[in-house]
Amino acid sequence: MRRIGLIVVTLALGSLLAGSGGAGPWRAHNIDGLMPDLKFTLADADGRTVTAADYAGKVKLLYFGYAHCADICPETLAVLARALQQLGDKAEGARALFVSVDPRRDTPAVLKGFAARFSAPELVGLTGTDDELQALSKRYRVAYRFGDPDVDGNYEVYHSSAIFAFDRQGRVRLLFDRAEGADAIAADVARLLSEP
Repeated sequence: MRRIGLIVVTLALGSLLAGSGGAGPWRAHNIDGLMPDLKFTLADADGRTVTAADYAGKVKLLYFGYAHCADICPETLAVLARALQQLGDKAEGARALFVSVDPRRDTPAVLKGFAARFSAPELVGLTGTDDELQALSKRYRVAYRFGDPDVDGNYEVYHSSAIFAFDRQGRVRLLFDRAEGADAIAADVARLLSEP
């Protein structure tokens, strides 16, 4: 599957990262202060309206994708699930927020079943209206687009593979790619969890 979003995010942030003093001790890219605080209104996998405030006090990992994705999304969520499992009891202080950009197919029930496949209670499926999703994706400079449907009506969604990490106060701190692996994600999330 083609990925367009990570390139867009990387290009958009490249010059900012170059002047930010590098990644420092973090395993991921340090984007502290380069994007707005976490803010959204979406629906969770139980159909309840939730906002960023519902996850206040937690470290948040934000990833955009869709449940019908054949490879990238399941692989990324598996990496996030392994990272959360490595945290042990500390994982209660974190949430992986999987935002589906395909609300036509990814109903709350579909998202609930999809998230359950990864055996990580800290993984939360979220979706919203087209307007809500577009607003959130623009806020974090994430690109996605729909492919042409096949004869059965199935289609791909081309989207970013970036994972954003927000601290307990909802400030953007880090940018991961799943290729960095569960160990790196777990290490950086543990450090964010140790902050006051």
